Amino acid sequence: MTLKIDIDDGTGVAPYEQVRARISEQARAGTLPVGYRLPTVRGLAGELGLAANTVAKAYRALEADGVIETRGRNGTVVAAAGPAADRAAASEAQAYADRVRRLGLSEAAALDAVRDALRAAYGESG
Repeated sequence: MTLKIDIDDGTGVAPYEQVRARISEQARAGTLPVGYRLPTVRGLAGELGLAANTVAKAYRALEADGVIETRGRNGTVVAAAGPAADRAAASEAQAYADRVRRLGLSEAAALDAVRDALRAAYGESG
């Protein structure tokens, strides 16, 4: 099991987002198991030919999402993200529901907006 990330400059997706998405996908699929130690920020940046700040931004986003956790001198590892991710998603969904209700959107319109956003996030068309 190894971390596999290819940065594609032609996608229009920011490199930090590509790093974030690849690590998240591999962690959630189990390709990177819980406890898997990720490369250091500088190490991964060097491997990918990116600035250290780019990888650091991806790691911060992954940590905020509960996908990884930093353990000081013990490095950064894949977290047991299932329950934490579920809680975070539920919290964000509740905030979204509250917001669209205040905006006066119907349930159908709110769900359409979510579907469109998910399609865009996952790169799916129509």
